[in-house]
Amino acid sequence: MLFHLFYDILSKYDALSWLRVFRYPSMRILAAALTALLLSFLIGPWFIDRLRARQIGQQIRDDGPQNHKKKAGTPTMGGALILFCLVVSTLLWCDLTNRFVLLALFVSVLFGAIGFADDYAKVTKKNTKGVSGKLRLALEFAIAGGAMAYLFYSDMMPPELRTELQLPFTNFYEVSPTLSAWLYIVFGALVVVGTANAVNLTDGLDGLAIGPAIINAGTFMVFAYIAGVETMILTEGGGKETIAQYLHVAHIPRAVELAVFCAALFGAGVGFLWYNAYPASVFMGDVGSLSIGGAIGMLAVLTKNELVLLLVGGLFVIEALSVIIQVGSYKTRGKRVFKMAPIHHHFELKGWEEPKIIVRFWLVSGVLALAALGTLKLR
Repeated sequence: MLFHLFYDILSKYDALSWLRVFRYPSMRILAAALTALLLSFLIGPWFIDRLRARQIGQQIRDDGPQNHKKKAGTPTMGGALILFCLVVSTLLWCDLTNRFVLLALFVSVLFGAIGFADDYAKVTKKNTKGVSGKLRLALEFAIAGGAMAYLFYSDMMPPELRTELQLPFTNFYEVSPTLSAWLYIVFGALVVVGTANAVNLTDGLDGLAIGPAIINAGTFMVFAYIAGVETMILTEGGGKETIAQYLHVAHIPRAVELAVFCAALFGAGVGFLWYNAYPASVFMGDVGSLSIGGAIGMLAVLTKNELVLLLVGGLFVIEALSVIIQVGSYKTRGKRVFKMAPIHHHFELKGWEEPKIIVRFWLVSGVLALAALGTLKLR
């Protein structure tokens, strides 16, 4: 809204011509991050007080670590604060005619709505079951599948890129055209739903999920900017190429606007971490983890980094794999691989203190994000 007001309307007056600076994504990236951050600081205390006054407290699993019992009653559903700041900042600073942004925001909000329903059911029923797992997954796949179908069959993505996957440290690999449409739609939906649920599994300690989410947002901000920016650079041979062409990654017209969306997610995440850092004053709940995970999954698909996501979101992948391995081992061999899954609980039961687990997992996430950024040049 402010983008259109400042650039499309007010900048036409000579006295306000300096507002044309907002046509540059780099300026709006900074504005979006600061807006989301300041909104978190301004309304965060009031929001947490309202949650506490309405007794919207965390329900603790009976089969979880016993030291988590002391966290019972801590305000939850704080992810609604993240989602609110993300939406407001995106609407203020993004080009609202850009369908990449609208599609990412659409999926984020709807995944957040599923998480909200799940959190609300847990709070009202006073247990940890919430919405049926099968129903939740069905809704997630319906939303993600619809978004993938629109992305594939609309003219958003260049036709030559629709079924391409960027293999880390290599150039592009084109999927076979046989059933490629349905294959890619299913694959893209799996990426989004898998990411959302991986973030949800990671959200088990104070600040554990939001730290890597911030790192992911910053990394995809770089990917989106490189993929979409139209700035031309001189090559060694004297020709001109976009930055994406120079780095041999997909050039996706108008995808640069996603960098502003990423900045809003980054700022909202940092603002929430202020309250979610150990010892947490508020938990994000499923409304936060599912919306953040859905956003990250969509960013991977929209910037053609579906496989690079395995590196960027490597910590989330590790958390999800630990659950899959634990369940699979117990069902097939009757034995557990870890003391408890997800894997952060394993280290808790080994005697690691919660802050140590959190910071070390953040470090792992940061190193993996740097490795992902390395794929831009090492290929």
